Amino acid sequence: MMNNAINSLDKVDLLIVGSGAAASIIAAKAAQAGKQVLMLEAGPERSNKDLVSSQLWARRLKWGGSPVEEEGNLKIGHGFNAGWGTGGSSMHHYGVWPRLHANDFKIKSLYGKGKDWPIDYEDLRPFYDRVQSEVGISGDEKLEKWRPEGAAYPMPGLPVFKQGELIARGFTALGRDTAPIPLAVNSQPYKGRNPCNYDGWCDAGCPTGALANAQTVYLPQAKVAKANIIHRATVTRILTNQKGDKVVGVEYCDEAGQSHKQMADVVVLAAFAVENPRLLLASATQAQPQGLANSSGLVGKYLMTHPAGNIYGLFKEATQPYYGATGGQLINQDNYDDKAARKGAFGGYQWLIANALKPNGLLGIANTRPDIYGPKLDAFMKQAAKHMATMVFVGDDLPLAENRVELSPNKDKYGVPLAKVIHNVQAETDLMCQHAVEEGKAVFKAAGAEQVWSGPRVGMHILGGTIMGTSRDNSVTNRYGQCHDIPNLFIAGTGLFPSSGAVNPTFSLHALGLQAVEYLLSEWAGIV
Repeated sequence: MMNNAINSLDKVDLLIVGSGAAASIIAAKAAQAGKQVLMLEAGPERSNKDLVSSQLWARRLKWGGSPVEEEGNLKIGHGFNAGWGTGGSSMHHYGVWPRLHANDFKIKSLYGKGKDWPIDYEDLRPFYDRVQSEVGISGDEKLEKWRPEGAAYPMPGLPVFKQGELIARGFTALGRDTAPIPLAVNSQPYKGRNPCNYDGWCDAGCPTGALANAQTVYLPQAKVAKANIIHRATVTRILTNQKGDKVVGVEYCDEAGQSHKQMADVVVLAAFAVENPRLLLASATQAQPQGLANSSGLVGKYLMTHPAGNIYGLFKEATQPYYGATGGQLINQDNYDDKAARKGAFGGYQWLIANALKPNGLLGIANTRPDIYGPKLDAFMKQAAKHMATMVFVGDDLPLAENRVELSPNKDKYGVPLAKVIHNVQAETDLMCQHAVEEGKAVFKAAGAEQVWSGPRVGMHILGGTIMGTSRDNSVTNRYGQCHDIPNLFIAGTGLFPSSGAVNPTFSLHALGLQAVEYLLSEWAGIV
């Protein structure tokens, strides 16, 4: 792992707050171009050798920093979605890598709702293609008929086990299609990394390296290119010049609580979708009293999460639910593109089918039936461990200004105000979710499930809060994540998304990161 060799008083070319998916691709490309790169990671240092396939251990990869206060009828689940330590949340993500669809970029133009992106699918398409070649994705673009145009996947899809076969039977009976789920998980050896062994421990960090995350792809590249990282370094403030139109570095606290200043020519905030606006707001100055990069008043606004929910069933046949990837075996996007197809509802959704199941843990078998306990739970577990199946819908969330990150009156141990998050879904999103659940139950019944039930609605992924756009009047950054108000301050990650789409965002944030770092390097002289 990269060491803490750089003295915190030395000025660097590029300082990156965070070490996750977005941070790592930018660090690797910038260091390879000869820039002196330093990453500040609030969490502990880990390598793949430290990872343990255990639900209890996997919790260590979840958020461990300052608490986030949450309100609303669909909370974003920050503790579940955010990461902690080397690699950030990429270390517990499931490697589900579909592309956004063309209409996801233009929901205001097409439907009169939400926000348009300042780019379209064709702008991002070449970056999707390049990232998937570098990282490796397993899938079948011919069967995945909903996928936008792009290069063929570099690896064939992962195998479909009994659970996937049984659920696919239900989709077929209803005239629907399925395809191998596009996963950043190796179905065969790829660029020195092992193929998956299908044991379903994706959220424990994948110690074999088969799943693409920051630790297996871009952080090793950054290390070879002489980038450095300081762990247990919690950034507390972004520092600017007197006019407030240029960043000069950051303040951070080390594990002992001692404060340091780290100066840099360019700063990239890649600390996830809640922490980035929190830092901008908490770094307000006399020149920028509303917070940094906030002349629009939009820092923290348009926060989104994907509304999601599981369908469960018990089958007479053995389902082998312990095999495969946590992200699933198959995908269906028949109800993705026509976002206004259902009366009174708005939004598309996808099905991620046949997720690998464990007996315990937050997403484990036992927690799907909180209504039973004692001997009944024992009998249920004996049956479910071999005969249960599941799939999850992932839906659109409307970008709304009132869904936001703001500063709490309460402060953390470093004296920084906590983030307070307010997130509510509207009636049209609620109806879309209800439709998805009813469809999912129908699929399971058509597949022959003897018992069918659904789980609670949850927030999957966190997006928005520092959205990109065409000007400082409608956004925080431009298409490259460069802040309109402060040209040498960039933001990376899902916080840039002006709309949510209904696909897992990690592939897209990599594509945006590659686009951003190439712009940053090409325009370096004018930026600094």
